[in-house]
Amino acid sequence: MILIVIFFVLAWVGWRFFIGGGSVGVFQAENKAKPVSCPDTTENKRKDIVSILPDKSKQKELLVNRSFLHKKLKLGLLPLASLVLVLCVVGVTLHFNSRHAIAPFSPKEYSQVAHIQGTFTEAKLEPPPALPPEVFISAAAAAARPGLATANRDWGQLDPQFVQTVLQIMKKMAERGYPMALLEGYRSPERQDDLISKANVVTKAKGGQSKHQYGLAVDLAPMKDGKIIISERDTWAFAAYQALGEEAVAAGLTWGGVWSFKDYGHIEKAGSLAAILRNK
Repeated sequence: MILIVIFFVLAWVGWRFFIGGGSVGVFQAENKAKPVSCPDTTENKRKDIVSILPDKSKQKELLVNRSFLHKKLKLGLLPLASLVLVLCVVGVTLHFNSRHAIAPFSPKEYSQVAHIQGTFTEAKLEPPPALPPEVFISAAAAAARPGLATANRDWGQLDPQFVQTVLQIMKKMAERGYPMALLEGYRSPERQDDLISKANVVTKAKGGQSKHQYGLAVDLAPMKDGKIIISERDTWAFAAYQALGEEAVAAGLTWGGVWSFKDYGHIEKAGSLAAILRNK
């Protein structure tokens, strides 16, 4: 606001005293240079008046030169006057600057800001506690899933960002009435090849071709009354898998239930494995 006021003040001063004033001076000078007409008296008096008046062209040239020098001098003083005015404003500002001291920042205020930021920042989810091995042994026997009891369920071997996405999905599934359990996370290439060789095929990917080997895929199953229900033939479990597919797609993951080889409990990071590894 102060700069705008200064701009208009400088503009008015320049127009009033330097630009506009110069043109007015020229106009007044030209008017003064006009000879006064004399009444017709006698021929002799007219000749005397003409002889007394100076040459009109010389007089006009002299007035123009004076007006030009006067205007040039004023235009030269305009930047100097502007600089002086700006320096005065800066000097006044610096003089009163000490009266506007900033209050010291207290740790209490910082803690309040951190609390507000923490409210809007989603808290990091922690993996659920590990289930007893007996739960998986019973589930493996019921679903004829080989090696399920000894499968890797270590959340620490999975991609951290992917883990947070999966935990968010599991949280939403529990809110919908379908608590989920982790059947398998990381899977070694050797175990991947071993699963293909089994009679009960649960995967078609060879070792190194599955996102399980890179910590970007998990197999989940719903839990009811403390038991894991793997088979989608169970009506309640099938509804749980459908809900899992909805939540996985909403979170930007790929759900195995839409594949030609159905894998209802499988969710993984979207995109081709080659592209993911190339961008890592």
